[in-house]
Amino acid sequence: MNGFVEALADGAVVAKRNLIKVKRVPDLIVFSTLSPIMFVLLFAYVFGSAIEIPGINYREFLMAGIFAQTVLFGATITGTGLAEDMQKGIIDRFRSLPIARSAVLIGRTTSDLVNNVIVIVVMSVTGYIVGWRIHSSVLEALAGFGLLLLFAYAVSWGMAVVGLAVRSPEVVNNASFIVIFPLTFIANTFVGTTNLPGPLKAFAEWNPISAVTQAARELFGNTSPQFPPPDVWPLRHSVLASLLWSVVILAVFIPLAIRQYRKAVAR
Repeated sequence: MNGFVEALADGAVVAKRNLIKVKRVPDLIVFSTLSPIMFVLLFAYVFGSAIEIPGINYREFLMAGIFAQTVLFGATITGTGLAEDMQKGIIDRFRSLPIARSAVLIGRTTSDLVNNVIVIVVMSVTGYIVGWRIHSSVLEALAGFGLLLLFAYAVSWGMAVVGLAVRSPEVVNNASFIVIFPLTFIANTFVGTTNLPGPLKAFAEWNPISAVTQAARELFGNTSPQFPPPDVWPLRHSVLASLLWSVVILAVFIPLAIRQYRKAVAR
C-alpha cells in the first residue's frame, strides 16, 4: 500500500513537470484546442446545413461526437510525449532518481488528463457560441463530462503503449491515426448509423466511440424520441457500456504499458 501511495505521489511530481512544460510552451495547448474548434465550425456551418436529425438541432446532436473525437485525438499526446522523453533521454534521467518506476506513466497520463479538461472547457464554450445547449440537470451534465474524461484517461494508457513501442515521436501520430480514424468516423459521431451498409453498421454500433458519444448525448439531454438509438445493447445502455469499455481498456493497457516501459528502458 505504501508503495502504491509513493507511486501516486511521485506520479504527481512528474505530472507537475509535464504541466510546467505546457505552460512554457503554450503552442501545444493552443493547437490542441484549435483543431476541435475547427471541426465544430466546419460541421456546424458547412456540413451541418445538409444533415438533418429528426427532432433535434444538428449542432446539439453534433457536440457529443466532437467531444468524443477530441478526447480520442488528445490521447495521442501521451504517446508523443513518452516517445519524445525516451528520445531525449529524460526517462533515463528519471530512472536515476529515487522515484517509483511507474511514476513516469502515472505522471504522463495524469497531466494529459488535465490537458483534456482544458480542451473540453474550450470546446464547451465554442459549442455554446454556435448553439449547443445542455437540457439535462447539472449532475447529469457533470456525469457526461466525467465519462468523457474517464474514457480519455483509459485511451491514454493505450497510446502510452504506442509511444513506448516506437523509436520516434513522429511515428506516434501516423501509427495511432490508423486506429483513431476508423474508430471516429465509422461511428455515430457525426451522423446516425442506420443507413450504413451491413458490416460498417455492425462495427459502428459496437464501436466504443459510439457508446461514449451516445452516453454523452443522453447525459447532456441532446437526444430526441424521434431519433432513437439503434436497438443494440451498447447504444441502448450507453452509459454502462462506456464504463465497461473504459474499465476493459484500463485493465488491458495498464499492464501492457508497464511491460512496454520495462522493455523500452532496457534497450
